[in-house]
Amino acid sequence: MRNVTYSMSMSLDGYIVGPDGRFDWTAPDPDVFRFWIDDIRDVGVHLMGRRLYETMLYWETADQDPTLGEAEQEWTALWKPLPKVVFSSTLREVQGNARLASGSVAEEIERLRNEPGEGEIAIGGATLAAEVAAAGLIDEYRTIVYPVLVGGGIPFFPRHERRVDLELVETRTFNSRFVYLCHRVVR
Repeated sequence: MRNVTYSMSMSLDGYIVGPDGRFDWTAPDPDVFRFWIDDIRDVGVHLMGRRLYETMLYWETADQDPTLGEAEQEWTALWKPLPKVVFSSTLREVQGNARLASGSVAEEIERLRNEPGEGEIAIGGATLAAEVAAAGLIDEYRTIVYPVLVGGGIPFFPRHERRVDLELVETRTFNSRFVYLCHRVVR
């Protein structure tokens, strides 16, 4: 069965976006960006909400920029063909290799798990991830923790009254500043 993973960067105090709506502190250094490039290779389909979809639209045409660096070109070559499912109540159409979700996120995950295919089902965006977590469908939480306290905003982890036991399966430190943590849900 395909794993469902939730991967994003977060501040040390647990937020993916600060109270001012900014996330400029998440600009990855070259080693972190290389990590995300390698990580996306294992993804078979990416599920995301409207806000993340709109943020990631840049990569649908980034390869047309002649000043794009080698790593950014590699990311674009992996991201563009990757199937994406967008959950939105306001969008009527999407671009690139994306489609609008036709059912709930739980229904989409069940359908994707039952279809032939390889690679992880990646969840992007805290709002969508909170819904998936509430349904008990996340298999792994993956974070890159940035050395900044933003004091509020959109939390990485959903705020619901439900205990989830986790097992630490991997850690990595980048340039003595950023820490990657991968936790598997204990079932």
